[in-house]
Amino acid sequence: MRLIHFCSALLLLVFIPRGCHGGNILVLPVEGSHWINMDILLEALHSRGHNITVVRSSKSWYIKDESSYYNTYTVQVERSLDQEFITKMIFDSMKFERGAIPLTSFLNTAVGMIGTFVDAHSTVGELVSAMLDDKELMRILQDSKFDLVLTDPCWGHGVILAKYLNLPLVYNVRWLITGEAHLAIAPSPLSYVPITGSGHTDKMTFLQRVTNVLLQLINLIQNQVVVKLVYQKLCDKYFGSDIDFNQLMLDADIWLMRVDFVFEFPRPTMPNVVYIGGFQCKPATPLPEHLEEFVQSSGEHGVIIMSLGTFVSELPSDMAIGIAATFAKLPQKVIWRYKGDRPATLGNNTLIVDWMPQNDLLGHPKIKLFVAHGGTNGVQEAIYHGVPVVGLPLFFDQFDNLLRLKERGAAKLLTIQTVDKDNNLQDAIQEVLNEPSYRLNMQRLSSLHRDQPMKPLDTALFWIEFVMRHKGAAHLRTESYRLPWYSYHSVDVTLFLAGAVLLILFTFVFFIRCLCTKMCKSKVKRE
Repeated sequence: MRLIHFCSALLLLVFIPRGCHGGNILVLPVEGSHWINMDILLEALHSRGHNITVVRSSKSWYIKDESSYYNTYTVQVERSLDQEFITKMIFDSMKFERGAIPLTSFLNTAVGMIGTFVDAHSTVGELVSAMLDDKELMRILQDSKFDLVLTDPCWGHGVILAKYLNLPLVYNVRWLITGEAHLAIAPSPLSYVPITGSGHTDKMTFLQRVTNVLLQLINLIQNQVVVKLVYQKLCDKYFGSDIDFNQLMLDADIWLMRVDFVFEFPRPTMPNVVYIGGFQCKPATPLPEHLEEFVQSSGEHGVIIMSLGTFVSELPSDMAIGIAATFAKLPQKVIWRYKGDRPATLGNNTLIVDWMPQNDLLGHPKIKLFVAHGGTNGVQEAIYHGVPVVGLPLFFDQFDNLLRLKERGAAKLLTIQTVDKDNNLQDAIQEVLNEPSYRLNMQRLSSLHRDQPMKPLDTALFWIEFVMRHKGAAHLRTESYRLPWYSYHSVDVTLFLAGAVLLILFTFVFFIRCLCTKMCKSKVKRE
């Protein structure tokens, strides 16, 4: 009888699925397109049984207060980095690029942007102060026994809260406060690692390398200004003056990097950097009925889609009119995400929408071309689905993203100064549509991207759970960033060895001189 009970229990252990231990994850996200990919990661974590808690600002314009897969704590603040601020900054930049703003005015704006940049991060600092000064919230967070903090370090709030709660830290990252994350954590030889905004590839001339170095110096100065005026003050207040924010920033256990080397130029990396580029991409699902009907009506010519990302839903009227007129001349159907006034030149072949299922459209066999601004999410989706791109970069990293596609023969670049002039947009579209190499090259990138032992999303989930299981990943963190710059670059060793060599040479010369002098004196005495 005991044998029967034992066998029954053994069968239950074998055939009944074992429950997965659900972790407890505290999330401090960033607004806008950064939230879009963080949200995908949170939904996937929830589906694996993990409890997700999001800390958000009361002024949040993207992160919902209620969700079926995460809980929220809303921190009351007076102001926030809102959509209006970002939209105005983008439009001022676009107007200057097109010559609508005089150089002197733009220089004033550019100089003022340093203060604006500091002010933007000051709003994040106010959010941090509001969190840490709320003793009841801190008590709740400490009692919740979180396993780790997951954050986007483009803002510094998650870094500081993780230190305050003494929790392991995981980044969903591409950008730190003022620059690309690799530049902070990994060796980055400026001879072949282009700085964002330089417009360079990994093959640089001498003058390009000069500008690359100068841009990096500017980035370092900007970072020091923001850190000193905002985040270091918070560290001094809550942790003491012996805690350095820059070191806290680099002390994360795992860096989930939102790129891969199908997209990025090859460069040195670190053991705790995990590449998850394209993790938000997935196979296309059926389109809504009205979109499917429109797409199918394109016949053999197919469909072009155009979107300029999360922050840009409209354009200057003359530019929109020129783009609409170009689309009207094409035999293809066009789906254009645009919220501005309806252009007078809009053709019957163009459907304007407030929102579109971009991933599902890119995965549709009728889609021939993507007119895109070059945001990381859109570029990765285009690679995943193998759709060639006509790029219209507007700001931030978009030119550099599209440049990487152009270098691989999968995209054609335009500028906002000339997109609506001299048939430039039409010529670019016709070139990409009629030259097979663009589609073939993009399909090759798609094949390379998909040929991985694990899907990028599964890789991200594994490493987050790895940190939970092992209470961190300290064994993967290098000590290099704790070294002073002169030790990191072995300047002190070089000076020591150079001094030693000079001392030996000096001793040798002195000995030879003494010997010659003595020999000369002996010769004189003999004579």
